[in-house]
Amino acid sequence: MQGNGEDRDNDDAVRAADFASPFDRPEWFDLLEAHGFAAGGRFDAGGSAGAATVRLPLRIEAPGHLAGLTNWYSFAIRPLWSPGGDRGAALADLFRALRARAARLSLYPVRDGEQDEIIAALRAVGWWVKAAPAGDRHWLDLGDMDHDAWWAGRPGALRSTVQRKAKKGIVAIEILTAFDAAAWAAYEAVYAASWKPEEGDPALLRAFAEMEGTRGTLRMGIARIGEATVAAQFWTVEDGTAFIHKLAHVEDSLKASPGTLLSAALFRHVIEIDGVKRVDFGTGDDAYKRDWMNRHDPLWRIEAFNLSRATAWEPALKAFARSLLRKDK
Repeated sequence: MQGNGEDRDNDDAVRAADFASPFDRPEWFDLLEAHGFAAGGRFDAGGSAGAATVRLPLRIEAPGHLAGLTNWYSFAIRPLWSPGGDRGAALADLFRALRARAARLSLYPVRDGEQDEIIAALRAVGWWVKAAPAGDRHWLDLGDMDHDAWWAGRPGALRSTVQRKAKKGIVAIEILTAFDAAAWAAYEAVYAASWKPEEGDPALLRAFAEMEGTRGTLRMGIARIGEATVAAQFWTVEDGTAFIHKLAHVEDSLKASPGTLLSAALFRHVIEIDGVKRVDFGTGDDAYKRDWMNRHDPLWRIEAFNLSRATAWEPALKAFARSLLRKDK
């Protein structure tokens, strides 16, 4: 297979596949709140219809403006349903109740394939909605492939790099499945020495890693040259999916390709040992992600306005004007 094998025209069933995520759990939202990402206040919206219930953790962005409780570490925000029942009716009930509280609702990032149900429920109860792609998501859908079949489909340059650099034996790889304070300190040191911008909230990220370690879902990769740690990655696994949260390497170690070797080792681990069927590389359209993944979706920003409130008119007009400008380009 030539190229990177990415498919931009994913079928709806795959794109809308429902799987658990660390960003769906109450503990994640509690962590965001504890670290100040709901400084204006938190509001957990809820709705129901018969046996179906749904909730949506939100923060108060400004008076009359609610937004999804997320930050830059979040891969996605979505309504969280109980099993069974009429999901659409429950979601409409949630958004109907929000009209009594807010003039505006902002949700981002919303995964492709999940936006339509949200938009339909908002419109059904009277919200004026503008939605547009905003950013990207690369992910791996293994389907029936095992590790070797997936690896055979990766670009030849990537496979050659891994084969040549691994054969030299310069880089030692360690994969941890529990939180280790020394390994985390090594990750923070590598990140500080890498090309990455300053970490947004290192205390939150460590608390998240500790939480995932307790749950048994953490996968931490460390690459060393001699005694020096030169690359580190933080992943988690659950419900058949591996989530790649953070990765970094030291710039002056690039000739040995420690980051590439570490990624290859972690992919092998989560596919062969953890048995995942999906790998999610989070938000962002970084070119290197395409070498590892075979799926590429847009992420969506949903802006909803309650035009029964005068305070919604000005931001709604601005949103409408922006949409016209996008159409002209």
